[in-house]
Amino acid sequence: MKSHLLASTLLLGMTSAWASGIDRSGQGLGALFEPGNYLEVSINRIIPEVRGRDMSGGHTGDVAGDYNLSSLSLKLDASDRLSFGFVLDQPYGGDLLYGNGTPLLAGTLVDTASHALLGLARYRFNEYFSVHGGMRIQRSSARVHLKGLAYGPVDGYQLRLDPDTASAPVVGAAFEYPAIALRLAATYHDAIRHRFKTRESAPLPPLNGSSSTEVTTPRAINVDFQTGIDPDTLLFGRLRWVKWSEFRVDPLLFEGLTGQGLVNQRNTRIWTLGLVRQLTPTWAGSVSVDYEGHTRPIHSPLSPSSGKKGVTLAAIHSRDNYRITAGISYVRLGNARLATSTPGVEQARMGDDNHVLGVGIRIGWAF
Repeated sequence: MKSHLLASTLLLGMTSAWASGIDRSGQGLGALFEPGNYLEVSINRIIPEVRGRDMSGGHTGDVAGDYNLSSLSLKLDASDRLSFGFVLDQPYGGDLLYGNGTPLLAGTLVDTASHALLGLARYRFNEYFSVHGGMRIQRSSARVHLKGLAYGPVDGYQLRLDPDTASAPVVGAAFEYPAIALRLAATYHDAIRHRFKTRESAPLPPLNGSSSTEVTTPRAINVDFQTGIDPDTLLFGRLRWVKWSEFRVDPLLFEGLTGQGLVNQRNTRIWTLGLVRQLTPTWAGSVSVDYEGHTRPIHSPLSPSSGKKGVTLAAIHSRDNYRITAGISYVRLGNARLATSTPGVEQARMGDDNHVLGVGIRIGWAF
């Protein structure tokens, strides 16, 4: 079961690159459970296509930009029972721009980014039970431009959240039964509360302002599972729950002009289920599917999809002390009706054929 155990840790993050809200990395900790000292590098290219029409018949164009997603993980053994892990990733991000073909939303822009460093310790009580915990340090920033007739008096509003660094704890526990490669691990990622230096401007009335805005990137729980079902096949899965209801962006000037916040979302659950099959002593293959249900009938133009269904195929080559995994994901996005206020009048509808293509490679080295 050893090869299956190693392969499975590489696959659970490959379908997380387009999820609810601005969730990108899925905050996986697979490298922490690798035997011995281990280094892993992951590079992915994400290519979304998100199109629709506004209520005037105008085309939004492809509003979602392509982006790269990378991570670096390091796991070090201090003793037979104690180990340390470090993960550098990009947990949240957004890149949206509505084209000139939609008079209701043309020029609406979102550009958000975050980078995080997670440091963890894992203690094994015996071969079956372990606990892990540590701290995640995160640096985030954002830029928003609301443009188009649908925004009425705030058409032309601009927001900039300057970079801010904050932290929060991460804790978890795992049960393992090595004889059948069984593992059940649960990890809680606490919310991170940023306080951004904020700059806002609005054309009507002509106002500019500087203040601070508290934004919480949401708490999340990952439950990861795997088990061997025969000597050459392993079943794996994940449930990820994210409390998006606590992710709010309420800038002072915008709230004063409109009486509401800029972003307000609902909690989500993302399910993943897959199989790894050993094909030869050095090659394995995998297939997995993931699902996220629709969250609400009306969405903001800053979040132009609702739910997803995806499939990922991967090939894993292992030899000596290294392993290379190459994968491709196709994700079908749920359609969404867009409004610029809450409750609001529908301003646009995003299509049923919107999708995301992801390709990636991971290289792992045991030392």
